[in-house]
Amino acid sequence: MTADRSPMRPTRDPRVTLDDLVEVLLNKGAVLHLDLIVAVADIPLIGVSIRAAVAGMETMLEYGMMRHWDDATRAWAERSAARRALDLREGEGVVHRTSGGHLLTEGVYTGWRPGTVYLTDQRLVVLREEPREILWQTELAAVRAVRLEPERTVGGEERLRLKVTVADGGQEVLSAREPETLHDLLTRARAGRLAPALAPGAAAEEEPPLAEGHLWYREPRRSGPLWRGGQARLTADRLTWKSPVDSRPALVLPTAHIAGARRLPGHGPAGEGSVLALRTTAGDEVRLAADDPVAWVERLSPARPVAATG
Repeated sequence: MTADRSPMRPTRDPRVTLDDLVEVLLNKGAVLHLDLIVAVADIPLIGVSIRAAVAGMETMLEYGMMRHWDDATRAWAERSAARRALDLREGEGVVHRTSGGHLLTEGVYTGWRPGTVYLTDQRLVVLREEPREILWQTELAAVRAVRLEPERTVGGEERLRLKVTVADGGQEVLSAREPETLHDLLTRARAGRLAPALAPGAAAEEEPPLAEGHLWYREPRRSGPLWRGGQARLTADRLTWKSPVDSRPALVLPTAHIAGARRLPGHGPAGEGSVLALRTTAGDEVRLAADDPVAWVERLSPARPVAATG
């Protein structure tokens, strides 16, 4: 049996749109091999040889391309964030810092203003870095209530927003990369159990993981589900998954909401039998794929085995 090496020829399909082309380029990518010779009067003058890969950055990183650029860009972003930190008061310390935003509802304009959300041991602040401006802030003593509310975005995704009620009865809506974490810290602050302040530039202390490693996540999209590679982190409270180019986890699943975990037959991104199905208490199903599916099924099962003690 021999491979078909007939030249590719352009085709026309009136049903294909620009959105379809962009979807293929971003999610799957395309490899271009082009040899071009420019001739005048049958005399070759110029030769052009092109070998190029065109894809979304997420796909590039998944296949090990442009890693140096990505690492350098992330390092620069971290250094820039440290230089643009919040101006603290005397004796004030940062407890938590995360990307987010504030929903402006005053006047005739309503819209999200992106920035960095700072929780200190004295106040809650949303800071815009360029041009530098405090978009919104309140003293912690003025916070009367805080709760999480789901909101459906324009793209059809559901995001958790933080609704903060202050002393004058007003309600402000914030977004955050990890809204559950910010909600928990604010709740502890109102109860007088705020975590110790961090040194400038330090990150909030994270719960130690029970397991972490590379997993694929079958992400629901309007155009159909898509397998994406990224890093998973399992703690006693939650399972999170985040791709290298995401600013926040695409999957945040409390462990209390996991009703069961099992392997599915068939082929997945990591090979035969690599797909896992997580059943939630709400009746939904989350699909992941792993290089070591047996170990992940054991870790994600609600009744985890306890190691024997001698």
